[in-house]
Amino acid sequence: MDITHKSPDLGNVRSPIDMANGLPNSHYINADVFEEERQAVLFDNWAGLGVGADVPDIGDAKPVTFLGMPLLLVRDRIGAVRVFQNICRHRGMILVAEPRKIEGAIRCPYHSWCYSTEGKLISTPHVGGPGQNTHEGIDKNLLGLIEVRSHVWMDVVWINISGTALPFEEANADLLARWTEFDKPLYHGGFDSRFELEVNCNWKLAVENYCESYHLPWVHPGLNSYSRLEDHYHIELADKYSGQGTLVYRQLKGEDGKTFPDFEGLSDKWNTAAEYITAYPNVLLGVHRDHAFAIILTPQGPEKTIESIHLYYAEQGTDAELRARNTTQWKEVFEEDIFVVEGMQRGRHAVGFDGGRFSPAMDGPTHMFHSWVAGQMERHRAPLAAE
Repeated sequence: MDITHKSPDLGNVRSPIDMANGLPNSHYINADVFEEERQAVLFDNWAGLGVGADVPDIGDAKPVTFLGMPLLLVRDRIGAVRVFQNICRHRGMILVAEPRKIEGAIRCPYHSWCYSTEGKLISTPHVGGPGQNTHEGIDKNLLGLIEVRSHVWMDVVWINISGTALPFEEANADLLARWTEFDKPLYHGGFDSRFELEVNCNWKLAVENYCESYHLPWVHPGLNSYSRLEDHYHIELADKYSGQGTLVYRQLKGEDGKTFPDFEGLSDKWNTAAEYITAYPNVLLGVHRDHAFAIILTPQGPEKTIESIHLYYAEQGTDAELRARNTTQWKEVFEEDIFVVEGMQRGRHAVGFDGGRFSPAMDGPTHMFHSWVAGQMERHRAPLAAE
């Protein structure tokens, strides 16, 4: 198979920013390249799947389809969040079709094989014939649910499907150290603090737009009126993460002057600062003195993405009216970006577009993401090219 013709000039993407081009069109519109990225970028790294708040109580289970793969989020009997392939080990039947509470066991609706919330196969009715629930050829210890490597941080459930990535704490050590002050309980705001946006663009364009503040004066004039372009700074760590920060975060206040409670133990920096970082590949995170958010980008194909947004607070039971206003405010900001990312997606169908150029002064975080994706693709293709 020719692995080079689909996506030329990736070496140039890795060039210094003043000489680099962006990723070529094929990385946004080509189904074959999308499949390559599925493995090299999303399956081989720690990708975001959902959040712990999706399964808040013991026994809660939620089916999730991730890049065509049926998965199951479960909170087990000791309260740990686990991820399994959502299939029975007998005939591959989907086990859980809708979010629900597991009462007793996860039962396959086809032949009634049953599994614990820890994934152990516990019952195989009639497997040895009518009335015979065991068979010497069926070793239950070898037929538990297939567990996907997972980790929870900032309430995001991260998965490494290939199993080849470094341990999460090692792969993301720099980001964990940067935000160690936020390594504390985060309380999901509840039903009024989550929403989804369906966007007609490749998932990477959502990352690229989130990384930079360059577009603020024109796309977010309301936000830019108090958190101006010149109040922002770049956040860059090559091959790890990138994003932006602001020095003038302004707390939301109710009519009575009430604000959300602050996270405890924050340094003075956070009195006025906030940071917005993409944890490669597909999780957009924001932290402030009084709330945080996580956005999980779930690709639906080369040209469609679901953005799942979740808002978190320092305490449970924060003011409901203020929470609703905060959700509305953030939804308006994120919706303002839709025409931009969808416009860039349409632009990727322009024959001859070379991936574009970067402003050396303003596009560092976005170039860093392009370079990381190109590096992941080169790593993946190297053994194929040698065959």
